[in-house]
Amino acid sequence: MSKNLVIVESPAKAKTIEGYLGKDFKVASSYGHVRDLPKGDKAIDIQNRFKPTYEVTADKKEVIKNLKNLVKNAETIYLASDDDREGEAISWHLKEVLKLKDENTKRIVFREITKNAINKAIENPRMIDIDLVNAQQARRILDRLVGFELSPVLWKKVKAGLSAGRVQSVAVRFIVDREREIEKFNTKSAYRVTALFDVKGKTLHAELPKKFEKQEDAEAFLKSCLEAEYAIQNLEKKPTKKTPAAPFTTSTLQQEASRKLSFSVAQTMSVAQKLYEAGKITYMRTDSVNLSDDAMASAKQEISHAFGNEFHKARKFTTKSEGAQEAHEAIRPTDFSQAEAGTDRNEQRLYELIWKRAIASQMADAELEKTSVTISISNSSETLAASGEVIKFEGFLKVYLESTDEDEEDEENGNKGLLPPLTIGQALVLNEMKAKETFTRPPARYTEASLVKKLEEMGIGRPSTYAPTISTIQKRNYVIKESRDGTPRKYVEMRIKDQSFEKTEKTENAGSDKNKLFPTNIAMVVNDFLVEHFPTVIDFKFTAKVEKEFDEIAHGSQNWEDMIDNFYGKFHTRVEETANVARADVNSQRELGNDPATGKPVITRLGKFGPLVQIGDQEDENKQFASLKKGQFIESITLEDALELFKLPREVGAFEDKKITAAIGRFGPYIRHDGNFVSLGKEHDPLSITEQEAIKLIEDKREADAKKHIKTFDENPEIQILNGRWGPYIKFGKNNFKIPKTKVAEELSYSETIELIENQPEKKKGRFSKKKS
Repeated sequence: MSKNLVIVESPAKAKTIEGYLGKDFKVASSYGHVRDLPKGDKAIDIQNRFKPTYEVTADKKEVIKNLKNLVKNAETIYLASDDDREGEAISWHLKEVLKLKDENTKRIVFREITKNAINKAIENPRMIDIDLVNAQQARRILDRLVGFELSPVLWKKVKAGLSAGRVQSVAVRFIVDREREIEKFNTKSAYRVTALFDVKGKTLHAELPKKFEKQEDAEAFLKSCLEAEYAIQNLEKKPTKKTPAAPFTTSTLQQEASRKLSFSVAQTMSVAQKLYEAGKITYMRTDSVNLSDDAMASAKQEISHAFGNEFHKARKFTTKSEGAQEAHEAIRPTDFSQAEAGTDRNEQRLYELIWKRAIASQMADAELEKTSVTISISNSSETLAASGEVIKFEGFLKVYLESTDEDEEDEENGNKGLLPPLTIGQALVLNEMKAKETFTRPPARYTEASLVKKLEEMGIGRPSTYAPTISTIQKRNYVIKESRDGTPRKYVEMRIKDQSFEKTEKTENAGSDKNKLFPTNIAMVVNDFLVEHFPTVIDFKFTAKVEKEFDEIAHGSQNWEDMIDNFYGKFHTRVEETANVARADVNSQRELGNDPATGKPVITRLGKFGPLVQIGDQEDENKQFASLKKGQFIESITLEDALELFKLPREVGAFEDKKITAAIGRFGPYIRHDGNFVSLGKEHDPLSITEQEAIKLIEDKREADAKKHIKTFDENPEIQILNGRWGPYIKFGKNNFKIPKTKVAEELSYSETIELIENQPEKKKGRFSKKKS
């Protein structure tokens, strides 16, 4: 039996570490947190200075039993959970539950899983840092108090089943506020003039620096240019430099993986966790941009070897955010000489991004020469401008260039490439000139990555909280992440070419969104309720102040019970005051006007299954209801749009002598035929879908169902053998049962199927637990 026991959080990490330590060490896993606050009001003793009661979660009882057996036979126990507050708390909970003694228990920390780092950690053990534990406890207890007291208020005043959270509610507020900014935005149009010149077989792109607000002014300018001559009035060459970005923090990794790899925030953290546990990168929860001296030396060696000494420049980055721990490192490869890592494509792609960013941070500036060109117009005081860049020395650009959220817009706005050879006074031949009507854009909706950036800028949340926060607001149906098609918009384009002028009206797609965060109606209503009755909880500055107080607890300069006491008193008073708020006062319904056909009021409100419109007031026994469509909000839907919804259910036509109906239900728009339902995708509108389109969908669904169905049994039609995503399986009522690989699904008899159902192995407990967040 090994005399040393090392306990880490994950089995993958345990496997990697066991490979580095000798036979005297046994490495075991706690599978994340082992204890938590139980559900209900017994978890926190508010009268007794918020004393928490913890219990071992059901899925960890077996884990604890196994760990206790290993502890009995070990001389020294090393608690090696992650080097942050959450990790410190896991070690403390393990010490308490396993009843470990101070004399043979050591806390060790490392921020990369390499042989060197593990051995260094074993040589430099410490005690559990109770200040870090208290900072984690304070966050957990405060968030439980807020959720536990606020959620029932929302159930009573808004809608059953809702929940609220301290950081989540602030994140939702950003999204709601942005949606309203977009709703109120007044689009203005202006005319942007661009020109193309032929210069010795090459094209020079130029633009008028100003825009014309009126169509007639743009038209007059273009027509005057028909008679004009053009020449290079001025050329200005200026050397410029580009400097590399700092290595990744959690937040910048999430943003860049979203832009470059189209990863969600949760996906980025999941893939990074695998790379970390395999020993390929340093710890992925960090707000530091610092690199260790060893890492800088290793990067220098790799750069000099791959590109030459002139490409290297040592750089020390410092973190701007308050509370960042400079002793920690940025996210970087553990071995710079390894350009590839990971067992699957996504791990490799993320690793490559981390490697490039870290290497580029230690490389020389890129040296550029920027040329600005001014083009004169013989019959006008206006001038056209063109610009281009030439790379004189690539420097870090040889490896990596950071993306920005504005990249797509920049691409639309002109060419920044090489310019043809030009001299002052050189005459130019105009190929064509355009004046295109352009429109001001409303603020962009948040992506997951830009929301993380906003939370970080405002000091809300910490590296470990961004991903769970963004996942939670989507799971709770406050926010939907999706792509939405734009709407057709007409614009005018005028053009001069070959001494002729033409004006055309064209159509473009405006306002399309890809993977953006949209608030739901419930988010709007809950947000307004919280802003009115719990302004502190949802206030950006206050939430950032609470984060700072957690940092102070972690540094030992603030008492955690006092911190919670300061918050809880005022908060609890607010909770009690809301008992007097009438449900009718909550902004969850609007009267839109009267139905022209019946004269009855048309109301939009939040119903049990989502937002709806109704004709008739609450007392009316003959009320009519219709669900709102995606993208329609209680606060902004018009009477005209509401009345359109009452055209549903709508008879679309007939198929096989049975009618087809289109409608919107609890789960979105659908068509119904012969008692069967077919969901409609975003390409079909229940108000306009044709009979032909509906029949095609019905036939497609039948074909898909036929492929899915393998067999049923006369003895019990409720038992079916179906084809699923992961292969054939048995479905009995609401339950699914596995079919062993040794059996052929098509050949199973009824008795064999019953035997498989009755002898299904029980699911293992404790194997998969909540991931540490």
